[in-house]
Amino acid sequence: MSAPVVADPLDLARDLILRPSGLDDRRLDGVFGEVLKHSVDFADLYFQLAHQESWSLEDGMVKEGSASIEQGVGVRALAGEKTGFAYSDEIVLPALTEASRAARAIAVQGGARRVSAWHSRSGHRLYLPVDPGADLATADKVSWLERVDREARRIDPRVVHVTASLVAVQEVVLIATSEGELAADVRPLVRFNVSVLVEQNGRREQGYVGSGGRFSLAELIAGDRPLALAHEAVRQALVNLEAQPAPAGSMTVVLGPGWPGILLHEAIGHGLEGDFNRKGTSAFANRIGERVAAAECTVVDDGTLARRRGSLNIDDEGTPTQCTTLIENGVLRGYLQDRLNARLMGMQPTGNGRRESFAHMTLPRMTNTYMRAGPHAPEEIIRSVERGIYAVNFGGGQVDITSGKFVFSASEAYAIEHGRIGAPLKGATLIGNGPDVLTRVAMVGNDLKLDDGVGTCGKDGQSVPVGVGQPTLRIDGLTVGGTA
Repeated sequence: MSAPVVADPLDLARDLILRPSGLDDRRLDGVFGEVLKHSVDFADLYFQLAHQESWSLEDGMVKEGSASIEQGVGVRALAGEKTGFAYSDEIVLPALTEASRAARAIAVQGGARRVSAWHSRSGHRLYLPVDPGADLATADKVSWLERVDREARRIDPRVVHVTASLVAVQEVVLIATSEGELAADVRPLVRFNVSVLVEQNGRREQGYVGSGGRFSLAELIAGDRPLALAHEAVRQALVNLEAQPAPAGSMTVVLGPGWPGILLHEAIGHGLEGDFNRKGTSAFANRIGERVAAAECTVVDDGTLARRRGSLNIDDEGTPTQCTTLIENGVLRGYLQDRLNARLMGMQPTGNGRRESFAHMTLPRMTNTYMRAGPHAPEEIIRSVERGIYAVNFGGGQVDITSGKFVFSASEAYAIEHGRIGAPLKGATLIGNGPDVLTRVAMVGNDLKLDDGVGTCGKDGQSVPVGVGQPTLRIDGLTVGGTA
């Protein structure tokens, strides 16, 4: 049986975005002609068409169902360190021309540079260009939410409140640049979330879990995955129901694999983005080639992992994503770059130019950021700790990019006593400094795990989907704020 024919993303983008708006290569060339009447280093057009469907259920009743279509185009012109940007939610030639005139306002009058003959720029094929919600009927989507509610309540009578939600997005983007490049991507994205509250003797605790990625809803529910999420959410809540107040002070902390990599993302990853380092506001600025972490630490940002939430075939400037080594065996090797910051720093773009939508500016952003596996078995790491905390999951956190200082709350944690995992703990807060905490890593596990596909990163008011991950880590001398 032959494999199904997969449509080319650029052909799809032309059909869905350009042709309905009466645009073609010649008209795009005319728009760039307006921008390039002025002296600019680079210019691009970013077209976007996004379909989103979401459903949520609370205590057995459908609370919300929505479907939306968003489309528009952003026009950007770069001259030195200056950026001119304008956007329109109408993809029509007059609006595009007006936006291009506004974007070029940052540049001085200069000789015209015309775009060369258009040529396509190809990216990866990390996911299929599909509408992820199309292969599941509306009634089936709601039915799965109802099944999750019933399953969570069946597991334990102490479950008093259940919330379940799903979302499916198809995003089509087309990027045209002043260098004559045309690139496109069709990006599916799905997510299923479950939250439960349990109650016992007047005490209430919550469990929350989610899963997702760049594939279809039908694949997300395969193998009764939503029911497994219900079980995990209830387990977390019941663990916290029995949790004891966490101790406070400086102690050894073991971070579990997977989602605890969010600490790495926030406390270290943002400090390795090009704009902060170009401006000298990052704790890692001007330190390439220096030792910034323990020798067992190797950190990468990889936008090329198949079907992962943070992955992209191309970034939002048309550059193919890549696996960028940021820290290798404790030594700082590089930064995450978009076109603007790479050019100003004399470096190459790394495929990390990202934006929330056509109405937002491009920024250097993470994709899937994780620490590579080390030599130690997780059981060995636990046995090595006389007294400490094992943090399995995290809730909220805050970080100061300039200093690297962070505060993170553990949503699931356990005491470690004499090399064994003990009672669950509540109220444990990890306090530290990103660059400093890397030097305190004493052991790196061999159990690298990526998160389940729920990460969202905020920066300058923009949110983009990301992935995180790490193996089990032992960190010595980390400050823990507790309630005991």
